[in-house]
Amino acid sequence: MTRIYAFVNQKGGVGKTTTAINLGAYLAALKQQVLLVDLDAQGNATSCLGVEQRDINAGTYNLLIRPQSRLHANTMRSAALKLSLVPSSPALAGVEIELVSEPNRAERLQRALSQANGYDYVLIDCPPSLGLLTLNGLVAAQAVVIPVQCEYLALEGLGQLLKTISRVQNTINVKLHIRGLLMTMYDSRINLSQQVVAEVRRHFPDKVFHVVIPRNVRLAEAPSHGQPINTYAPHSTGAEAYSDLANEVLKGDTAQETAGV
Repeated sequence: MTRIYAFVNQKGGVGKTTTAINLGAYLAALKQQVLLVDLDAQGNATSCLGVEQRDINAGTYNLLIRPQSRLHANTMRSAALKLSLVPSSPALAGVEIELVSEPNRAERLQRALSQANGYDYVLIDCPPSLGLLTLNGLVAAQAVVIPVQCEYLALEGLGQLLKTISRVQNTINVKLHIRGLLMTMYDSRINLSQQVVAEVRRHFPDKVFHVVIPRNVRLAEAPSHGQPINTYAPHSTGAEAYSDLANEVLKGDTAQETAGV
């Protein structure tokens, strides 16, 4: 069974891309077939995996603009990381305008990912907005992972995101659900971090991952080296946290599959 997760938060800087690439890397290390889809025109997930723009001949732009485009033709494979990537490019920034008059424009990615049968996980890194690109991610996904920064006003904006998810559930993708909220950039030395985690758990009982991602220098450095944390600093606290998250996700998904959910 292919599980398709969209990583969404319209608030930038919350660890969305960091989570998508590092969870993907650790799931791949656990022998899962992983496809990472970079749906953000900034291309951070693409560059964080060491892919240069000059090496990109196809990607998410092609999948959205050209309905006849095949998924495998727009995918790059990293033998070292044992995962695949549909890269982004600056052209993706114009997709909303180019598709404005097209029918079923919110279902372009869903149609493309119907070809992803060979993967265990498809992880979609959505842009920090609630526009057409994110809508494509939500329509294509089975579930949503929402990274939440452990800082003041952490819940600000979540209401709008949850309304958007609900609208997609009620209109286009009835199977869409929240896989979990992930607390990121946690600093155990600061009372505020502890308070934010407690508040989010209170608002979303049974929806928050047990693993909490710490604020970690190595996690911040890894993208500039074009590597996920499991190859850049595998013994760091950030690496340990994402390894634990991958195990939590895989264990939960396996249990659901066994139960027939």
